[in-house]
Amino acid sequence: MRSQAVPTHPSAGDVTSAVLAIGRSDFPNVLIDTLRRQADVGHCTVFSLSRGGAAHCLLDAGNIPIGGDLGAAYAGQFHESDPNRDALFEGEGGVPIMLPAFAPRMYGARYRKIFFQDSGIVDKCAAAIWTGDTCFYVNFYRIVAQGRFSAAQRERLEAIAPAIAASVARHFQETVAPDQSLAALFATRPPLSALTPREQEVCRRILAGFSSEAISQGLGISLHSTLTYRKRAYERLGISSQSELFAIVLRLLAGPNHVN
Repeated sequence: MRSQAVPTHPSAGDVTSAVLAIGRSDFPNVLIDTLRRQADVGHCTVFSLSRGGAAHCLLDAGNIPIGGDLGAAYAGQFHESDPNRDALFEGEGGVPIMLPAFAPRMYGARYRKIFFQDSGIVDKCAAAIWTGDTCFYVNFYRIVAQGRFSAAQRERLEAIAPAIAASVARHFQETVAPDQSLAALFATRPPLSALTPREQEVCRRILAGFSSEAISQGLGISLHSTLTYRKRAYERLGISSQSELFAIVLRLLAGPNHVN
């Protein structure tokens, strides 16, 4: 069963908190909170898979009490019998993919019993992204008490999956402070690197959620200057809103030149 490449332009702001938590110790909690808010995801696990055959459970967060045990079991041996494995290994570097829709018949009897019946999982969606020889495999689950994902929730997950996968990859590749990560992005990646240092500072604070007044106070400049720097930056980038600025950042995070 083949995987499906998905667009890398989710609605800006949908996953802002998760992106800004990259590199922080609370990233797992922020990630699951974001997923719950966007699509009522119950549980999330992240695995790293290598083309050489290694597998590791990197993240386990949510409402499945035996989630840690399931993660260890999958990484230990069951990753080899995952029906999504072929689809995962067809993926290309830096291109986020959405895995085929969940169907219990895809899985063997032992796999179904351990990972779905014993755990109470009734539905899942999954996305992945390759960075070099490592695949970051992100799984979203719902349990019996929640019921299956609705069509709207599934559509929402598909929309934010590229940014989520890219954020997960970035977090586990290089654990740095979020502001340092953004600073590196602005310093090295067009079109953000074309901004002046002051324009970059203003835009980074906009992304962090600061108001124009707070930016002015933090940088020690007038409100008029802050608004001028913002206007010039937006003109250079060809945008007119914070949402479009955030979309640029998400696109760069999801791009192969950034996560590799």
